[in-house]
Amino acid sequence: MSKTIFIYGGNSKQSRLIGLWQKASSVFAEYGEKVETIFVHELPGNDLLAANPKSEAVQQAKQKVEQASTIVVFTPIYKASFSGILKTFLDLLPQKTFSEKIVLPIAIGGTFGHLLAIDYALKPVLAALGATTILSGVFVLDQDVKQEESGTYVLTEQADERLEQQVRLAQKTAQSVFITN
Repeated sequence: MSKTIFIYGGNSKQSRLIGLWQKASSVFAEYGEKVETIFVHELPGNDLLAANPKSEAVQQAKQKVEQASTIVVFTPIYKASFSGILKTFLDLLPQKTFSEKIVLPIAIGGTFGHLLAIDYALKPVLAALGATTILSGVFVLDQDVKQEESGTYVLTEQADERLEQQVRLAQKTAQSVFITN
């Protein structure tokens, strides 16, 4: 069985991005897949900003990424790019960390004007980390994710279907690649 790591590049668990994380987690759970999440905003801020690769928390997070076969990267889109907190973490990873891994980028943004941020801002960084199997990303508009009174998030039908389709593809791709090898 493949090992999946989610890298959550949002700056809070109180945003619509967590709704996408919840949906992706539930799809992986259907396959019986245990998923671990690195909530980048919970890593020591001083270590991220100082690019301290010797930080114990950063070392543990890096090790989880290195051991994964599938990586799902979650980020909000700000000013036509992925979050700065995600960038600080990715900068601490060795150059070929994403080599031989399935990578799925998932992003949320306020307008369709941010749609291409996955392809033009995030994917080049993932490729620089050695990723060669980068699946088509999923971009969801903020307005397509609503928070319920219970604290859970609900996606519009279209956003839910697109996200579920790509998450299932990531899981199936990992199974076919890592079971046959």
